[in-house]
Amino acid sequence: MMTVLAHSWSVPVRFENVPEAGLRIDLAADAGVRAALAQAAGVVAVPRIEANFDVTRHGRDGLHVRGRVLATVRQTCVVTLEPLENEIDELVDRTFMPQQDGGDAHRREEELGPHDPPEALVNGTVDLGAIATEHFIVGIDPYPRKAGAVFAAPATGDATDRPFAALAALKKR
Repeated sequence: MMTVLAHSWSVPVRFENVPEAGLRIDLAADAGVRAALAQAAGVVAVPRIEANFDVTRHGRDGLHVRGRVLATVRQTCVVTLEPLENEIDELVDRTFMPQQDGGDAHRREEELGPHDPPEALVNGTVDLGAIATEHFIVGIDPYPRKAGAVFAAPATGDATDRPFAALAALKKR
C-alpha cells in the first residue's frame, strides 16, 4: 500500500540541492493528492494536509529532516456512524544516510548523533512527500469516536443470552 501512497505525493530533494544553511520547505497537497490519500487511508475525505520541513545536511553525505505534518481528516464515528473531523499533528525527525556496502557499522557514533539509526538516502534523494504521507497515515485515529459517544450493549431479558450462560448451565448439572 505504501508504494501507491509514495507515488501520490512526491517531493524529492537531492543532497546537492541542500545548502550548508539548510532549506525550509512548506508543502500543501492539492485536491488530487488529498483524494488519493483519503482513498488509500480508508477515510471519507482529507480536506487539508500540509507539511513544514527543515532539511539540513547531516555529516559528510546525509540529510536530516525535521518538521511537522498537519491534516484534517473526515471519518465516520465507530459508535454513532455519524461523520466527524479529526486533526492530525505529527512531528517528523528523521536522518538519512547513503547506504554503504558494508552497512552502517563503520559510521562513527558522533556522526550519527542521538537520533534513531539513519534511513537509506536513495540515490542522494529524500522524498518529502513520502515522509509526509507516512506520518499522515500513522496519525489517523483507527477508531474515531465523536465526543461523548458511548457504546452501550443492547439489553436483553433472556438469561441464556449471556456470554457464559452455556457454562453456567453445565455447572448446575
